[in-house]
Amino acid sequence: MKIHESGENYLESILTLKKKNGSVRAIDIVNDLGFSKPSVSVAMKNLEADGYIERDSAGHISLLPKGQEIAEKIYEKHTTLVKLLTHIGVSEATAEEDACEIEHHLSEETFTALKEYCRDILK
Repeated sequence: MKIHESGENYLESILTLKKKNGSVRAIDIVNDLGFSKPSVSVAMKNLEADGYIERDSAGHISLLPKGQEIAEKIYEKHTTLVKLLTHIGVSEATAEEDACEIEHHLSEETFTALKEYCRDILK
């Protein structure tokens, strides 16, 4: 089953929040993405039902293997694109915004070729 852009955003948010805070709860995602509590709640239920995440009894959210894989791919695209865009002179804020848009629409083939082409400048 293909995950939609919004699902990718949630999974990436969970990954980055986990790296930053050590644990993730729905309110952290609300604050990170700026979405409403009900929207995040519905999204977490859907991601859990589809096997991308799990929640424990205390409300902590963890990525399951297929959610982790997607989150890591999106995060890699995001960080690589931000580095590339800032390298060519785009402001950090604009690079962050643009990377968020591009990362969901860039094919694996194109991203792999882009990474290879820019390998030396993105270190």
